[in-house]
Amino acid sequence: MTRLRVASYNVKDLTADPAAAARVVRALDPDVLCLQEVPRRAFAGRRVASFAGACRLAWPGGHRGSGGTTVFLGRRVALLGAVHRRLRVRFPDRTRGYAVVRLALPGRPPLTVASVHLGLRAAERVHHARAVLAAVGADEGPMLVAGDLNEAGGGAALALLTGTLRLVSPAEPTFPSWAPRSRLDVVFASPSLAVLPHQKLPLDEADLRAASDHRPVWVDLEL
Repeated sequence: MTRLRVASYNVKDLTADPAAAARVVRALDPDVLCLQEVPRRAFAGRRVASFAGACRLAWPGGHRGSGGTTVFLGRRVALLGAVHRRLRVRFPDRTRGYAVVRLALPGRPPLTVASVHLGLRAAERVHHARAVLAAVGADEGPMLVAGDLNEAGGGAALALLTGTLRLVSPAEPTFPSWAPRSRLDVVFASPSLAVLPHQKLPLDEADLRAASDHRPVWVDLEL
């Protein structure tokens, strides 16, 4: 393995067009897919597992209490462990959370990847960002944090994350999918990780608009 592709995608609870979302993911061909707004309620596990199968990716499961976050994995990576956690929000806001996976890479230290979905309130997002950084252990080896920050450039949560990690995803808007104008979906990486020049992919425009109200982001790491 010389390249590891990590992508992030808010899939809107799979309430738009799940088949289109799966086609987008297959075109991305990620080794690691960080997801936000996957189904969380009754029979949610079956729906998420079915979506993982349609994406041709594996799902470690157990996402209950994650605020709708989880991670799918490709065949080239080996899972060492996974946890899903909820982040506190003010009632009646939608629950938020994060999912963390630890991956074994041939000839490399283990890699930690977190999928995050922060809250709608600025002060809340700062608390969420701190909780995520504490959970992933930024001083304990290479890591990536990817997801929907619900915050455009200049926000305090973004500043907190970039105080520890590098913002490595392209400076392109991701929301709304039909006319992107806000860069809500991003990827951060440890300074030690080598990020390859961004590779544009032939994603179907109709599928991007139909699948979700967000567009995916992705980065390639050199290993």
